[in-house]
Amino acid sequence: MKEPSFLDAASLAALPRGPGVYIFRGDGKLPIYIGKSVDIRSRVLAHLRAEDEAEMMSQSRRVDFIETAGEIGALLLESHLIKTLNPLYNIRLRRLRNLCSIQLHDQAGAWVPEIVTGKDLGLGQVEGLYGLFSSRHAAQAKLRELADQHNLCQGLLGLEKLSARGCFGLQVKTCLGACVGKEERLAHDQRLLSALEDMKVHAWPFAGAIDLVEESQGWVQRHRLENWRYLGTWCSKSAQLPVTLQQSFDLDTYKILVKPIMLGTARLESVN
Repeated sequence: MKEPSFLDAASLAALPRGPGVYIFRGDGKLPIYIGKSVDIRSRVLAHLRAEDEAEMMSQSRRVDFIETAGEIGALLLESHLIKTLNPLYNIRLRRLRNLCSIQLHDQAGAWVPEIVTGKDLGLGQVEGLYGLFSSRHAAQAKLRELADQHNLCQGLLGLEKLSARGCFGLQVKTCLGACVGKEERLAHDQRLLSALEDMKVHAWPFAGAIDLVEESQGWVQRHRLENWRYLGTWCSKSAQLPVTLQQSFDLDTYKILVKPIMLGTARLESVN
């Protein structure tokens, strides 16, 4: 395959076949695009063949890369670099600064949901939170969706005012009547808990920081993590990757880490 003349041939030839992050750079200061792959060379060449990315590629002059020892490291580094370098063509993984979540409160033996923001409490540090949303409106829309799917009362969920006749859903037979005593509140709340379970935001399960370790053919990287924040990576090849410490909870970092940590599929080591 003949490479585009506008891209530096030497930078293409240097691309490795392993995991890591690649950075398309142009004539300006901002990167054109940042991506990750388990096979950097293959993924970059795929960009060059993509017809719908021709405009982006025409602005690129060279490709830089940072190798990682595994996929988790590539995901963490990609997310971090996009948020700190603001590439021109990256839309996803932009920082969401005011996340909202649904928190349940026990009021006289009944569960009442409240929409809270990251400013109100430490996201990822407390139990009893469900879902992570970009706005209060998005959280309310999710509660309405769950109400429709599970015959929940929107009045009891705080989404509408209740009258003596109950909620609007009772009139159109989408609510089973917990708001007027036709259904036991316990049964209603059990359905609510069941509906929210898959959205649970896990609190950090360790007393402090831990290292998530990835290794490839004797090459080791240790990703330092605490309260779902990415604090940096020590690398046996290059000592320390240039990473700015995350000062607050980040949704993308949480999504990258929650499954391998909670399912026990990642190699974790305590920090002395």
